Amino acid sequence: MTTPLTPDQLEEALRAIGAERYHNLHPFHKRLHSGQCTRGQVQAWALNRYYYQCGIPRKDCALMANMEQKPMRIEWRQRYFDHDGLGDDEGGIERWLRLTSALGLDRDYVISTKGILPATRHAVDAYIHFVRDKPLLEGIASSLTELFAPSIHAERIAGMLEHYDFVDDSMVGYFRERLTQAPRDVEFALSYVRQQAVTVPQQEAVLNALRFKTDVLWAQLDALYFAYVAPGMIPPGAFVPES
Repeated sequence: MTTPLTPDQLEEALRAIGAERYHNLHPFHKRLHSGQCTRGQVQAWALNRYYYQCGIPRKDCALMANMEQKPMRIEWRQRYFDHDGLGDDEGGIERWLRLTSALGLDRDYVISTKGILPATRHAVDAYIHFVRDKPLLEGIASSLTELFAPSIHAERIAGMLEHYDFVDDSMVGYFRERLTQAPRDVEFALSYVRQQAVTVPQQEAVLNALRFKTDVLWAQLDALYFAYVAPGMIPPGAFVPES
């Protein structure tokens, strides 16, 4: 870019990144949502995804530590509560653990994260470090994958309920909650990025931040496909599905 984009042009560029790079396009998700995965592959996905889920509130705490203004921290902290829970709301992590338990995975084993793939750990940790170390504007921009999340959650609910006899409605509670939470979350983040990213360097930085986040999500699915689909090379110590 040689001249700054207008806010509408910037939003269009952000949405174009999702259209090209969001992980709903990944072959593993195509298999998952169309019923082509085995039970063991669904277990492996849920187990590894747990590490991402429990990393989200850690990421949000790191982001809030970079927020100097109290109103911003108050606005953002609901994201933390959505995952760790507050009061009568059990939170997204607990809903995810209900999914993994229903899939036949031991709760303590899931929480220990001992069986996750090395690439999962590295990708999620890289995301947390990115948000902690980068300027606030880039950290917030990296969350804008939420722009594209409701469609993948709706697709996942319908696909998993239709194609897997071992999945029932009680197991997709996490995704149902995100259908309303994600649009709420992205409203603030998108508005902030539109208002604050006004120079060419700032706009390039926020676009790169969103690309980085899509890479984090894509890399996790690459690792799952390599280990559990083809060529099926499961690293030492990682979860091994029953035959």
